[in-house]
Amino acid sequence: MASVREQPASWRELAVVSHLDGLKRCPWPGVDPLYLDYHDNEWGRPERDGRALFEKLTLDGFQAGLSWITILRKREAFRAAFDGFDPAKIARFDQKRVATLMGNDAIVRNRAKIDGAVLSAQAWLEIEATTGFSDYLWGFVDGRPIVNHWTRMSDVPTQTP
Repeated sequence: MASVREQPASWRELAVVSHLDGLKRCPWPGVDPLYLDYHDNEWGRPERDGRALFEKLTLDGFQAGLSWITILRKREAFRAAFDGFDPAKIARFDQKRVATLMGNDAIVRNRAKIDGAVLSAQAWLEIEATTGFSDYLWGFVDGRPIVNHWTRMSDVPTQTP
C-alpha cells in the first residue's frame, strides 16, 4: 500500500507517496498496474509524434465526463476500433462505420464523441499537410514544455489566462 508522510516538509511532498516497489509517485495511480505503468512511462512526458498526439487528443475527447482509468482500460479496444488511430482512415469513416462503432461495447459509445473523432481526423490531415500537427501544437508553447517551480500552494493558478 501507498503511504504518505504524516508531516510533509512542503506542500509538494503531499503529492508524493511511497509504493511497495520503493518508488515515489503521485498518489492518483493508486495500485492499479495499468495506471502505474501509465504514470511511470507516459504521464508528464513530452510527446512530439503527430500520430501519437492525435491518439492522445482523441482519447482525451472520449474521456470527457469519465475517469481516465476507464479510457486506459479501453485503449487497446479503441486502437482496434479506430484503425490504430490512423487519421487518414478515420477521416473517411462513413455512417455505416460510425454505426458499427456505436455497437462496439468495448469502447465508449457516444455518437457525438465518435463524430468528433472523425472531424478531428479531418482537421488533423489539413494541419499535417500545412505545418505538421506536432509543430502546430508545440508552437503554442514555443516548442518547449512549460515547467513550473511553485513552492507554495498559493502560487498555483486556479485558472489559465
